[in-house]
Amino acid sequence: MEFKKPDVRQFFQTYGIQTFDVSPDESQLTFSTNLNGKYNLWAMDLPNTFPYPLTFHNQSTGSLQYNKNGNFLILESDQDGDENTQLYAIPTKGGELKLVRTSEGHRHISSFISNDGKKVYYTSTKEDQTYLKSYLYDLENDTEEVILEGEGAPTFLIEKSPKEESLVYKKLFANTSQLAYAVKDGEHIRLTPETEEQHTIGGLTYASETDLYFTTTYHADFSYLAKFNLEKKEFSKVTGLDQVSFTDVKYDQSLNSLYIVGEKGVKDSLYRYDLENGTLEELDIPVSVILQLKVAESGNVYLMGVSATVPHNIYKLSDGKWESLTNYGVPGVAKEEMVDPEVVAYPSFDGTEIEAMFFRAKPENDNGHVILWPHGGPQAAERQTFRALFQFLIYQGYSIFTPNFRGSTGYGLKFTKVIEGDWGYGPRLDNVEGLEWLIKNGYANRDKILLMGGSYGGYMALLLHGRHPEYFKAVVDIFGVSNLFSFVKSVPDFWKPIMKQWVGDPVEDKDKFTEDSPITYLDTMTRPMLVIQGAKDPRVVKAESDQVVEALEKQGTDIKYIVLDDEGHGFSKKENEIKVYEEVLEFFEQYV
Repeated sequence: MEFKKPDVRQFFQTYGIQTFDVSPDESQLTFSTNLNGKYNLWAMDLPNTFPYPLTFHNQSTGSLQYNKNGNFLILESDQDGDENTQLYAIPTKGGELKLVRTSEGHRHISSFISNDGKKVYYTSTKEDQTYLKSYLYDLENDTEEVILEGEGAPTFLIEKSPKEESLVYKKLFANTSQLAYAVKDGEHIRLTPETEEQHTIGGLTYASETDLYFTTTYHADFSYLAKFNLEKKEFSKVTGLDQVSFTDVKYDQSLNSLYIVGEKGVKDSLYRYDLENGTLEELDIPVSVILQLKVAESGNVYLMGVSATVPHNIYKLSDGKWESLTNYGVPGVAKEEMVDPEVVAYPSFDGTEIEAMFFRAKPENDNGHVILWPHGGPQAAERQTFRALFQFLIYQGYSIFTPNFRGSTGYGLKFTKVIEGDWGYGPRLDNVEGLEWLIKNGYANRDKILLMGGSYGGYMALLLHGRHPEYFKAVVDIFGVSNLFSFVKSVPDFWKPIMKQWVGDPVEDKDKFTEDSPITYLDTMTRPMLVIQGAKDPRVVKAESDQVVEALEKQGTDIKYIVLDDEGHGFSKKENEIKVYEEVLEFFEQYV
């Protein structure tokens, strides 16, 4: 019997997982997933893995935590992608969400529950939208106190000690400049020594009341594992690996060990570090990229991860073996029918080596066209993660090229910092040189290249369209920045302190802003365009897309504009995701 090839709806009936937590006794796993087409909390009674719904609010969950007794959860959830997360509680059997902390138009983030389950720590924009404040809320008495006031930079709580005798918070001066402090007995103790060099703080965990372990780039290009002793107020480097960035760390009290996530280019690795004998052991993992890691008191490890051909899934490591607790895949499409990327590298205009992934369409499907995908961020990277859009387009015959241009993470702090104040020169030419490399090496034909990107990738798609239209047949911009002058004014208030280092100053750098703003090059944006925007996007507001669409319509450019009224900076509803990507396919098919 013969069946039709999978269509777009099969690829996009692929479920996602946003976050998860495991009850203290490991009898229940709760996770945010879109099994009903919209994100809700679902649970499984372990060891059984049949899921059942806990909520029906149809909204995304930013973080999730059980209390110590395992009888309720605290979660952060927003409304239609507006990112104004409020705090809710729900019993572990599910039901109606109970508001815990809410303030219209503000965010409540970085929440965690006290050991006795009676109080909630959290950070919020409600009284200081720029630098933020952190609070301790008493659930029983409905009282609250400010425990930390941000000053000089956006300030977030990140961890508490086992007995809650100290707290750690982070100050974010830039994506590449962060400091962490412990508060103990009213004293604020910096965790890295004084230095003029900017550096970062990544994952952090307490191994005791006095010993903290964290990842940092203090005096280093790639992040490593460091220790701080609160009693001695002493910082020390513990261990690191050449060309690998340690990004997260979790303590395992059962083995007195640390689990460390390592990042190198497009893939992750996982290590166990024995605190007794100082040995570092690499572990096999069932995924290419680790998105979340938890260690239970028993020593069992729970991991959420993803690979290029396998969507989000949750796994459990017990007795040295990984068990898949979820089994998400693409309905009706075998893993073998999808495509893993080739990891390639090429020299850019100034000799800088750029790593990229090339998803090559299978010969029986190949239509000869290549889509250039500049990633979002920009201080992020395209990694070996599952994108339903990618795999569907590849299955339809398109190959996809994803360069990790300068500014990307995973290649050292110096490489990431290069994009600061230079959004539109070096990264743009890295993309152009990538296209030339593709053509020279037979990966692409010069007259069969398409362009698509989202967020910063949308900005780069607009800029490449305006400055290098000769390369492209058609362009898709998904919530991209069109005007740096308006962008730096419209971002959330707690982003604004970092904008000068990240993007630049619109007065001091007026000429650079003009040169690097896509809207400067409207006259040469002559290729057909599809523009997609979430009406509630707080990061790249709708006005960014409105202004470029209106200007291009006036000059007669062939352009289609889709606005999603119930989405923000991404797609949280399956029906919207399907609608958008069907439009993308239909749009590209006109030019093949």
